[in-house]
Amino acid sequence: MPNPLSILEQHLLTVAVPSETRRLFHGRGRCWPGLEQITVDWVQGVLLVALFREPAAAQLAELESMLNALAKSPQWTGSAILLQHRYLPDSPGQWLIGEPCQQREVVEDGLKYLLDLGVRRNNGLFLDMRYGRRWVREQAAGKRVLNLFAYTCGFSVAAIAGGAQQVVNLDMAKSALSRGRENHRLNGHDASRVAYLGHELFKSWGKVRKYGPYDMIIIDPPTFQRGSFVLTQDYAKVLRRLPELLSAGGTVLACVNDPAIGPDFLIDGMREQAPELLYSERLENPPEFPDADPQGGLKALVFRRQA
Repeated sequence: MPNPLSILEQHLLTVAVPSETRRLFHGRGRCWPGLEQITVDWVQGVLLVALFREPAAAQLAELESMLNALAKSPQWTGSAILLQHRYLPDSPGQWLIGEPCQQREVVEDGLKYLLDLGVRRNNGLFLDMRYGRRWVREQAAGKRVLNLFAYTCGFSVAAIAGGAQQVVNLDMAKSALSRGRENHRLNGHDASRVAYLGHELFKSWGKVRKYGPYDMIIIDPPTFQRGSFVLTQDYAKVLRRLPELLSAGGTVLACVNDPAIGPDFLIDGMREQAPELLYSERLENPPEFPDADPQGGLKALVFRRQA
């Protein structure tokens, strides 16, 4: 059987260098045996290699040796390489090649985002949601948009770029919303069309309703957030509120990114909690996120309310 790291090396030697930020290797999709806990992202000048499980010392040394050799190839000459140990507290980054930097401006579909490098668990943009942000941009013209669990406001940036009338971002992490403001500034957006609510959702329905009704609602929650959200327990509480927030003819993009939870969780949940919203379609995932189980990757489902 081929050495898994040799397979990874060959993959990185043959992949085209993207012009925008992209996932280059998605081991977590379980399509490459022995590489299930490795991902590689191109952060426009930086190869970000993330380890999600602690390897044996010999395996880690072999990986570092391979990456150092990779940096000498014509394809990746001049690129920095950051190895992020996601299995450790605070997910520290280890710079193998290049000068350490904590932030980097990247481009996706022509829009700019500021990402963190090796200083926290998530860098500020979930790359598997690229098609979701594109869909929002294509659908947003003239609409009032509610972005729940907004994080760094990637959907909001896409919506304003698509001509949304207004976007309301809600997230309990005020630091994430501050980054969202930066992302909007990077793109030269009109700040008066974007609102930020730094609150815990289940204590803030009144504030959310005040800005409504909405023509589009985006729900992209974490699977688990200590003390505030457990997907299997709390998603239903969000779904049952949708009829009072959504305008006639409005659209909902509801998302789940837990490999153990299939799309029926959302389809059945919406039927039970908000039956006036009808399932329309599941968005495709980007091809750079293959998954051995078609139900295992990101689920981004569209529901529509009849006019």
